[in-house]
Amino acid sequence: MSVSISALLLLVLECPVAVSRALPAVGQEGMRDFCVLNARALLRNITSALTQAELFSGIDCTRQNMEVNLNTDTPSVCSPKDSNCSRSTKSDFDQASCLTNIGNDLTHYYTFLYAQPDPDHVLGSSVLQSLRELMETCFKGSVPTELKKAAADHSSTYSERLNLCKVMRGFHVRTITINRAIGYMNSGDHQR
Repeated sequence: MSVSISALLLLVLECPVAVSRALPAVGQEGMRDFCVLNARALLRNITSALTQAELFSGIDCTRQNMEVNLNTDTPSVCSPKDSNCSRSTKSDFDQASCLTNIGNDLTHYYTFLYAQPDPDHVLGSSVLQSLRELMETCFKGSVPTELKKAAADHSSTYSERLNLCKVMRGFHVRTITINRAIGYMNSGDHQR
């Protein structure tokens, strides 16, 4: 296990947010039970896609580094109120900023994945579909409208598959953060 993954796992274990409990239906703007369910479906589909040989032939994706979107502050702005992740205590939670950063992350990954060669429709039928559903139902306006699609019959190069692997691994980790944030907002704990 690489150092970056070990550090990430330590951070995840150090800063737990309960999302496995039953979440009450709270009238939060945009964060309803269906958002929690859509976010969980996206996480399941990404986890499954990471094991698909069609996407990563010739690459052991589990041994590759990850590339996360560094253009957002989702992990820091979506950390729970009164949490002490990264050794600093955060006393407030800005829901609008968290939602904006999540929306920007989702748009970033959607744009990237949409442009990938997908001759076997592995991405389109699972990850892109669940990503689009989450964006349309919970993050209105974040689905990009004019995107360039890779040729469906174009086989990906080794370099493209390697890059896809790294980005998908980063998206997997970011989706865990997004699931926790959506669960936290849905629970209403941030308003206490």
